[in-house]
Amino acid sequence: MPFRIEDTFRSALAAEKHKGKAGRPLAGMWVCSGSPLIAELCAGSGLDWLLIDAEHSPNGLESILAQLQAIHGYPVHTLVRPPVNDTVVIKQYLDLGVQNLLIPMVNSVAEAEAAVAATRYPPQGVRGVGSALARAARWNRVPDYLAKANETISVTVQIESTAAVESVEDILKVDGVDAVFVGPSDLAASMGLLGQQEHPDVRAAVEHCLAAAKTAGKPAGVNAFNPDTAQHYLDHGADFILVGADVALLARGSEALAAKFVKPIDGETRPSY
Repeated sequence: MPFRIEDTFRSALAAEKHKGKAGRPLAGMWVCSGSPLIAELCAGSGLDWLLIDAEHSPNGLESILAQLQAIHGYPVHTLVRPPVNDTVVIKQYLDLGVQNLLIPMVNSVAEAEAAVAATRYPPQGVRGVGSALARAARWNRVPDYLAKANETISVTVQIESTAAVESVEDILKVDGVDAVFVGPSDLAASMGLLGQQEHPDVRAAVEHCLAAAKTAGKPAGVNAFNPDTAQHYLDHGADFILVGADVALLARGSEALAAKFVKPIDGETRPSY
């Protein structure tokens, strides 16, 4: 029985661009809890895309697999960020059935080329062949998976350092890099502005990347939890954006409940962490 593979994030971004004035940027959120239940809850929210994070979150192969299974069937695109731009790690993610990768800390053309090569079978790349064992090919139930695998995968690379900003035009030229995504937090740190994502110099660097992507004809995205900042980058041409995270929403929401309903009695002190 033939099995259908979902469209890639690359296809979704291209579809919006082809709509011209009717198109719109794609809005998404981080999924960092490691919980399949939370991932499924977010998948049905109406957002365009989710990012399952394994760089700064407690996600391993088993939890990523469970979340992919929980999200499957919902009308949302799923990207997964590995902890490192590594050939073996990327191979494992692809074999799990991850179709859309967000590769962190890509600072040069060579690193972008390595990320793409890790997603391609020889001779175009270095991905190990294990389709008979892998969910990606539905254990060889997807017809001609090996020949069609490149069509089922999208690669977005993350620009989050001064070196990456300086090289962004060349990174965008790398064949197989489908989009770039700017991370203002690490970018600010690399600029000596730790914790100052809203600094004018950081914003200017992000805008430079957005403009470079537009010139190159490739999509560009950015992380921006602040609604005003998010709108600023959308106004400057961002094609996709992350506007929140499951753990942040739960943290702020639970704090708001405590602030409203937990009233200290005289002399009582609340613990701080």
